Amino acid sequence: MVAKTTAQGTDQGKDSGDDDMTYTYDLIVIGGGPAGYLAAERAGEAGLSVALFEKRALGGVCLNEGCIPTKTFLNSAKIYAHALHGERYGVVASGISLDHAAVLRRKAKVVETLVGGVGFKMREKGVTVVKEAAKIGGKTGEGFLVKGGETEAVAPKLIIAAGSKPIIPPIPGVADGLDAGYVYTSREILDIDHIPDSLVIVGGGVIGLEMADYFAVAGSKVTVIEMLDKIAGPFDAEIARILKKNLEAKGVMFLLGTKVTEVTRGGVKAETGGEAVTVEGDAVLMSIGRRPAPEDMGLEKINVLVENGAVVTGKHMQTNISGVYAAGDINGKFMLAHTAYREAEVAVNHILGKPDEMRYDAIPSVIYTQPEAAFVGDTEESAAAKGLRVVVKKLPLTYSGRYVSENERGDGICKTLIDEGTGRVVGVSLIGGYASEIILSASILTGLGVPAEQAKRVVFPHPTVGEIVRETLFV
Repeated sequence: MVAKTTAQGTDQGKDSGDDDMTYTYDLIVIGGGPAGYLAAERAGEAGLSVALFEKRALGGVCLNEGCIPTKTFLNSAKIYAHALHGERYGVVASGISLDHAAVLRRKAKVVETLVGGVGFKMREKGVTVVKEAAKIGGKTGEGFLVKGGETEAVAPKLIIAAGSKPIIPPIPGVADGLDAGYVYTSREILDIDHIPDSLVIVGGGVIGLEMADYFAVAGSKVTVIEMLDKIAGPFDAEIARILKKNLEAKGVMFLLGTKVTEVTRGGVKAETGGEAVTVEGDAVLMSIGRRPAPEDMGLEKINVLVENGAVVTGKHMQTNISGVYAAGDINGKFMLAHTAYREAEVAVNHILGKPDEMRYDAIPSVIYTQPEAAFVGDTEESAAAKGLRVVVKKLPLTYSGRYVSENERGDGICKTLIDEGTGRVVGVSLIGGYASEIILSASILTGLGVPAEQAKRVVFPHPTVGEIVRETLFV
């Protein structure tokens, strides 16, 4: 083999490279999602030569079939709902409808624009994008060997950012339904070309609730089935109850503490309270979560440690193999795009010799329904489970003048948790129209461990809904 340094900032397809040639880089990144493309960008701007392997589209799940497409759906639903109920605010309209085909077209346009933006960034930072599935071939004297199509590359540093895939439970009928097209995962539901008359959603987590909101507003009869006795997973229980009530007001029905036993054409069979029930539905969305996807990459060729289906990483995002890092969903820690971004930065900083380490105690989580729900740090439940003694400061969002002026009949709340021993802000939970934006200020307070007395001195703009975070400190 002949070693050759590739020209940077190019796209390589299957026809690039020669069979007798290996391209050398400072860093190879496997996966072009949030962790992968940001790692490539940061490394490229630091002067490293980088090859990024991505078998699908740049942007990964988040940009192509997750964060961004769902937000275009939900924004259309929000505008539609506001128009339908505009009389509450003195706006009267008629002939209002939601054009799902137009929503799909706009979603595709938004995704195309942002995918193009990621591609531009890669070229700008001199990153070579290889549009192939990557396979690790082992380790040579020059570093880690990675193959994709006819392209072969080697580098002394490797970042694995191959992402995750939807969990497909071994429930009878699910596989057949996926093949037949009446069962959907979070990927296919974003391309559905019609609004089902009735939709059964299996899973009351973020994806399930966001899709329940959109399809209920769009006209579907939606039923959410959740095995736990509450929705929204790790969210504060009171926040989850308020969110559930708001979704029920839109027509969403919930079956909690319920286990799906079979999926059929026309609905699902389930067990709840020891009794068998049947829930009718023209379509079924399986949204019980995602799992890391470490398979078929050749990790075993370099003995990377995988436990419980996830690549094991430390505080610098290093695996058990020196020079090999893992960032994003592949490590299974916090499967969120913004976590992936930060993990990518930590990995690249360690490669560059810059002091940095990953923390997971102040990662915000958001459900982008209407109203939105968000939290960062501890909730009342997680604090109690840890044995952490906290003071709970709670206010309704109606303490905010802007919230009242913009939210007729709004029932949002904000809860701030103060550690009794240190007096520091250790968690904030809230539900309301601007929760996804407000949680940023709470994340700063929590992440920096700011004492509540010091946080009181921060000046928030008025009138904003975000002022509520500061106001809770005075309760």
